Parts: sequence; structure tokens; C-alpha cells
Amino acid sequence: MMATLLDDNAVVVFQGDSITDCERSRTDDTQLGSGYAGMVAAWFAARYPCKRVRFLNRGISGHRVSDVAARWQEDCLALRPTWVSIMIGINDVWRRYDQQDPTSTAAYEDGYHELVRQVVETVPARVIILEPFVLPVPADRLAWREDLDPKIQAARRVARAFQALYIPLDGLFAAASAQREPEFWAGDGVHPSAAGHALIAQAWLQSVQAG
Repeated sequence: MMATLLDDNAVVVFQGDSITDCERSRTDDTQLGSGYAGMVAAWFAARYPCKRVRFLNRGISGHRVSDVAARWQEDCLALRPTWVSIMIGINDVWRRYDQQDPTSTAAYEDGYHELVRQVVETVPARVIILEPFVLPVPADRLAWREDLDPKIQAARRVARAFQALYIPLDGLFAAASAQREPEFWAGDGVHPSAAGHALIAQAWLQSVQAG
């Protein structure tokens, strides 16, 4: 079995939007929802039962970087995590196209940078950044690349600035879509299927392997 970067009794906080939320419980922290966060916690516990790592899901459907920032103290810093996993950005793109309410790349990057800075400098904790992604289904999602691609580059710059672990989901889903049609992984191009969530969970677990 591969060693893991997570120490005994680590506290991992998942942050993000609906992809992370996945109907998690608001009253029972052991119920992490039906998505990748719950899958990560279950597989990690099965692989490393003696580690006693605590996983907390604080994703909220529909949120953008600015929404996460507004609840960062309560839903992240106050939990005293040792690891923070963040996937945020697709709603910063989507609202431009469905509500004519865009988030500039500069605002996205500045907001993201500040979130990670607070984690690294005040908790402190290590950070995992999961890249925002979109698949070309339905066809109108192709137009989103104009807004999403610069935000992906912004997320990468934030990861470099703080030496965060980085999971390139847009690339991983593109590669997966060469094996099976995009709809198999995310029917609306955004929200993963069970297989799509499993793909994210696998990548997450690989990212925290040691050696």
C-alpha cells in the first residue's frame, strides 16, 4: 500500500460548489454527500483505517469564489483544518452565460489567492486545488471556453504561488472523454455522473500519495 501525505488525525475540509456539495448533510458531518468528497473519505478510510482522518464537506451549490470568501472564517478557518481541498470556479463562468453576471478573471484570481493565503498563513494548512472544468455537452458549453480557460490559468497561478497540490481536472476529463463520450462523465457538461465523481476521487487520492 502506498504511503499517504495525510498524518494521523488530520482534518480535511472540502470546499466548493454543487460538485462538492452533492446533497451533503448540514447537520451530520459524517454524511458527506454522494459525490467525490464522500468517495474520497470512504476509500481513504478503507485504505488507511488506522489514520483516523476526519473529512468535512462544506461545499454549497451555486457558490462562486466571492460566496466562499463570505463564509471562509466559519466554514474553513474556524474548523482548524490540516488540509483544505478547494474546487471552485465553474459558477464564476456559468453566471456570465445564464444571468449576464460575469466574474472577471482578475476578480476570480484575487479572491482565490486571498482564500488560499488565509489558509496557508493563518491556520496553517496544506491546500489542494482542483481545477474547474467543462465538457462540450450540450453544444453551448463550447462557448464557455473563452471565460473558463483564463480562469484555469488563474487557478494554476494560485497553486504555484502557494505550492499547493494541483489536480488538473479539465485535462483529466478531456482525456477520459476520448475513452467514453462526454455525456458519460457529465450529462450537462458540469455536474459529474457517478463515474465522473469517481474519476475526481481517484485523482484526489493519487495526489496525496507519498513517494
